Amino acid sequence: MTSPPTVCDSDPMDALRGRWTSDVGRALPDVDRTTAEAVGEDLLRRWREPHRRYHGPTHLSEVLAGVDDLARAGHLRPAAHASAALGAWYHDAVYAVSDPEANERRSADLAAESLTLLGAPADLVGRVVTLVLDTASHELDGRVRDPARMVLHDADLWVLSAPLARFDEYCRQIREEYSHVPAAAYATARSGVLRPLLCREHVYRTRHARRAWEPAARENLARELTRLAG
Repeated sequence: MTSPPTVCDSDPMDALRGRWTSDVGRALPDVDRTTAEAVGEDLLRRWREPHRRYHGPTHLSEVLAGVDDLARAGHLRPAAHASAALGAWYHDAVYAVSDPEANERRSADLAAESLTLLGAPADLVGRVVTLVLDTASHELDGRVRDPARMVLHDADLWVLSAPLARFDEYCRQIREEYSHVPAAAYATARSGVLRPLLCREHVYRTRHARRAWEPAARENLARELTRLAG
């Protein structure tokens, strides 16, 4: 099993608040601090919504840590690292189980609105919007070569390679988010999400993730699909 990316052990909200300040400052050095703080507080409020069992602050922290891990492995230059981090902040900023197919589009719209308010240039806004939309399918076209897109794709899926206890917790949390769905229907739908990840040639796009994360991810996916099959 792989070790999880390093996540700060301090109060999660304080850690994330500081992380937002760092990430937005790295991407936008001249940003107005008051406006940035207000945008950050809105994001944190969204990530803390009570209906989120998996798609909450721990998931955000793990995705950000995964981005950092892949950056340290040499997959990202500073500008791309900043873009990928902002993509992580916004990729599930809007999350509703009642209309899941709209989540990424609404999150991308929020990213465009917020980053424009913060004075981000159009190319950065467009890149973050693309990053957020990528997370809708968890699959990138093989022709994609943007390192930020590949890194966020992999960081969002890091949990598939998590140590056994964390992976099983993740599976329980997803089930809790969809507790209104009958067991048989849930098993069918969830298997339909997970099986293509296991069946494709590689779960991940970056070299580091394929080497360090993929073996455990394949074991976890196979075990969960067996469990769902009853």
